[in-house]
Amino acid sequence: MSKPDPFRYFKTSREIIRLAVMLYVRFPLSLRNVEDLLHERGIEVSHEAVRYWWHRFGPLFAAEIRKRRIACMKSSRWRWHLDEVFVKINGEKHYLWRAVDHEGEVLESFVTKTRDKKAALKFLKKAMRKHGRPEVIVTDRLRSYGAALKEIGAANRQETGRWLNNRAENSHLPFRRRERAMLRFRRMRSLQKFAAVHASVYNHFNQERSLSTRPNFKLNRAAALAEWRGLGVN
Repeated sequence: MSKPDPFRYFKTSREIIRLAVMLYVRFPLSLRNVEDLLHERGIEVSHEAVRYWWHRFGPLFAAEIRKRRIACMKSSRWRWHLDEVFVKINGEKHYLWRAVDHEGEVLESFVTKTRDKKAALKFLKKAMRKHGRPEVIVTDRLRSYGAALKEIGAANRQETGRWLNNRAENSHLPFRRRERAMLRFRRMRSLQKFAAVHASVYNHFNQERSLSTRPNFKLNRAAALAEWRGLGVN
């Protein structure tokens, strides 16, 4: 039985909707920036339409990307890098936890109000439920990680070091740039939603440009764009 067409009942073409969602999530643009870019291409839509499309189709596209990539990922259990960064919501400090594998793939993003043992344990269980247990877990010296790993019987897999966790810390940079363009967040739920979608879209288009030749990079970029244009198609 085929799935229902998610673009059904929309007057705007699916190509325009995919383009608008990609521009908003992938690049540090505001809703009005996306509206202006589409206008330059002869597409007349309001920024509120872009907002609606992002809320409606962003999680759908992210789930499809995540499903495809998890099915193809074989080496993500080798080494994980965990880190947390604070994010303000209405002036109140929250924490965005992130798990990144050794290749820079963002495996999980999780938002909590605290960064104690309970929050770290919940984050670890959620990540391991989706991706299995890694052989090595690299963290900073936050004690919550050690306490949580000890409870699940993985304390011997933890590694800490001054520069060992640069992979996870660098993974925060694209999100930080995106956060400034959005003028921060107003609800914890919207932060969790956007962080998850942004991670999937970032993984999809991240080609590690410095590690490949120009011809290979162009081929990989074209393949990623072609796959994006096929999202949501039965």
